[in-house]
This record gives sequence, structure tokens and C-alpha cells, in this order.
Amino acid sequence: MSNEDNKKVILKVYRTNYNKDDSPHYDKFEVPVKRWTTVLDALLHVKSYSDSSVGIRYSCRMASCGSCGMKINGRPSLACYTKISELKDDVVVCEPLPNFPRIRDLVSDFSQFFSHHKNMKPFIQNDKVSLDIDDKHDLVEFEQTHEDVDRYLQFSYCIRCGLCYSACPTVATDPKFPGPQALSQAYRYEADSRDDSKKTRFNIIDERHGIWRCHFAGSCSVVCPKGVDPALGIQLLKGHMLGLSKNNKKLSNLRTKNKE
Repeated sequence: MSNEDNKKVILKVYRTNYNKDDSPHYDKFEVPVKRWTTVLDALLHVKSYSDSSVGIRYSCRMASCGSCGMKINGRPSLACYTKISELKDDVVVCEPLPNFPRIRDLVSDFSQFFSHHKNMKPFIQNDKVSLDIDDKHDLVEFEQTHEDVDRYLQFSYCIRCGLCYSACPTVATDPKFPGPQALSQAYRYEADSRDDSKKTRFNIIDERHGIWRCHFAGSCSVVCPKGVDPALGIQLLKGHMLGLSKNNKKLSNLRTKNKE
């Protein structure tokens, strides 16, 4: 039997229950690990054999649902996607995600995060199509080229795990700031050739707590597990907004000259 088969690590888990006013503290658990053991595997081992009261949130176990986001050794990560062997540390510290209200142990409240997401109207809007069964308009098929799809495809991979939101320094100081996830999704639909509600979304984010509060720290893109690069989406969105503003100014000047 190799030393790897006998390897154990210390799992240091943040514990508290805000519904009961418990004092925050850390509990330590010794967990056996293999080369392929993930942090989520280790936490489930703790729940099965050491302390079933440890609060965690998880679902798919394959980095698709985004449920198991937490801070692991100081970095926002998905527990199911993080192998303990890759951490190269004998102590693994699990904490709830920053910038989120905490509920219990490693479980955070995502209500505000999803509210920001919904405010961006994250769906295709087009006045040429009506899904009302009583409407006489026929359904229209919108064909897209590969170039059309490439403009937004990268940003459609977002799984709303909240890691970018937890890493954003602006969110930490301004809870009204939509955050990188919501803003990058605004760009995802702004860049979609089937959508014609660009000005509506621009009006939502062009305010004092909106897109201009982003200072391009880039930490959101560093922690994204799906390679979405929300920081890029925000900068592209800024460019589109400035372009629209410039075009509107030209149009306004042209109208003024015509009146003269």
C-alpha cells in the first residue's frame, strides 16, 4: 500500500448559524483523500462519518449547476471542481463566499445576486415575435451566422455560481452594484442579433451604481470556472454603450442642423 493510499488532510470548516445567533468558529476534521478526491467529496465524508450537521449546498457534482461555490484556501471556487491534491496543502480551509449574506455554515443567501441577474432581463426580447396564442402574428425564425453566435457564445456558458460576484471588490463596497455576472449577461443579450432591447438594458445599467462603478480589477474573470471572462464582457458592454451614445449625439446634431 502506497503512502498516497494512507494520506489524510485536515478539513477546516467555517461554522455558524445566523438563525440561532451562533458565534462563528472553525471545526477541524481529519479526512482520508485519494488523488481524485474533491473538496466536495471531503465535505460529504465529514457529513457521513463525522458531523451530519455541517451545512453545505450542492447538486450536480460536475461543475454545471454552480451550487457548491465556497471560498477554499482563500479563493472562491467550486467544491466539486477543486481536487484536494491540486491544492498542495495538508490543511484545507472551507469558508462561505464573501459578499453574500450568510445563512448557515457554508451556505450563503443568493437572493440579491439573482435579483441583480433578473434586473438585466436575461432573455431575448424582440417586438417582431409574439408568443400570445391570441395574437395573429406568425412566429418568426431568426437565422444566425457562425459569426453572430461567436459574439455571445462565450458569455452564455455562465452557470450563475456567484464566484465572480464574491471576488468583485466593487460589490464588497456597493451592494447596489449589479456585479460582474449580471453585467456580462447584459452584454450576452446585447450582442445577440436576435435581441432588440439594447436601449432598455442600457437605461438599467447606466446609473450611479451601474456599469461605470466597475474599475476593471479582473478578479471576476480569474475565479470563473467556465472561462466566461465577465470582465471582458463588461468592457465590451462599455464600448457598445459609448458607441451608442456617440451615434445618438451625431443624430441629435444632424437633427439640429436640419431644423436650422
